[in-house]
Amino acid sequence: MRTAVVLFNLGGPDSAAAIKPFRVNLFSDKAIIRAPWFIRLWLSRLIAASSAKAAYSNYQLMGGKSPLLELTQGQAKALEGVLGPEYRCFIAMRYWHPFARETMREVKAWAPDRVILLPLYPQFSTTTTGSSLSDWREAAAEAGLVVKVTTICCWHDDAAYVAATAAMVREAIEDAMAQKPGLRLRVLFSAHGLPESIVKAGDPYQAQIEATSAAVMKLLADTKVEWQVCYQSRATPQKWLEPSTIQAIEKAGADKAGLVVVPIAFVSDHIETLVELDIENRHVAAAAGVPVYVRARAANDDPDFIRAVADIVRRAPEAGLCRGGSACGKHKNCPWDGRG
Repeated sequence: MRTAVVLFNLGGPDSAAAIKPFRVNLFSDKAIIRAPWFIRLWLSRLIAASSAKAAYSNYQLMGGKSPLLELTQGQAKALEGVLGPEYRCFIAMRYWHPFARETMREVKAWAPDRVILLPLYPQFSTTTTGSSLSDWREAAAEAGLVVKVTTICCWHDDAAYVAATAAMVREAIEDAMAQKPGLRLRVLFSAHGLPESIVKAGDPYQAQIEATSAAVMKLLADTKVEWQVCYQSRATPQKWLEPSTIQAIEKAGADKAGLVVVPIAFVSDHIETLVELDIENRHVAAAAGVPVYVRARAANDDPDFIRAVADIVRRAPEAGLCRGGSACGKHKNCPWDGRG
C-alpha cells in the first residue's frame, strides 16, 4: 500500500529576506494570537518589527537562515529508509516554504493509497499540531484530495520515543558529571512556552510536557539528579507558563547546581536550541554562577528516535484518528477533533 507520510513543523526563514515575512506569518496565526483578524494583523507586524534587529542578528549566528528544513529533510530520508519503499515522506511547514498547499500538490501527484499526518511535535498544542492540521485540511479541501487519512495527533508517551530521549539526556548527564564529579546536578526540561490563557482554555500541552519529562526521568532514576520543567521563548506581553527557563537557570545559580538543559518539545535544532539555549541562556548561566551548563542534543536523525517514529507510523490505523504513543489506535481522548 502506497503510504504518504506528511511531516509537519513550524518552518524557518531560508534567507535574510525571509526573516520578516516568516515572523509575520507566525504571529498572524489565529491559533497563536487569539484576537480579531485586523488586530492580529497589526500585532503580527508590530511584534515582527519590534524585534527585527535581534531576530536578524540571531539568524546570522546560524549562517543567515534556519537549519530546520534541511534537518527535517534528513529526518524524512532516514524515516523512509526504516519504513521501506511503500512509504514516502513529505514535508509541510506552517510559516515558511514548503507550505501545506505546495506539499499537497506533491502528495496528490504521487497518488498514495493513504496518507498519514505526522506532526513533529510529540506534545499536542492547538498552537502547533492543531494549527498545522487545520491548515492541511483546508489545503486538502482546495486540492480535492480524496484518500484515506490517519492523523497522529500526539505521541508524548510513546515508550520508544521516551527511551530515545532518555538516552540523549543520560549522555548529557554523564558529560556534566565528568566535568565536575560530585556536583549537585539539575535537569531542566525546557519547552517552548505558551500563554497561560491557552492552557486554561483546555490545551493539553503543559500536561503532556510534564508527562514526557516524568517518563524520561523514571528511566533515569539511577542518576539521582534533580529535575524541573520550565518554559522558554516568551513572545507576547501576556502571562506565560512559568517558571521561565531563565528563571530556572538563575535559581540553579543561586543553588550552586550544575545544569543539563533538555529541549523537550523540540525534535530538531533551530533558533530556540542553537541560539536561545546554546548561546543566550549559556550566558545567563555564566552570569548566574551556574558551575556546569550542558545542553542535551536534539533528536534530529538520531537512529533510535527515527526507529521510534517509524514504529508510531506503522502502528497507525488505516484511517481515522490516532493518538500515538501507548494509546495508538484506540481513538480515545484525542485532543484533535478535526475542527481545528
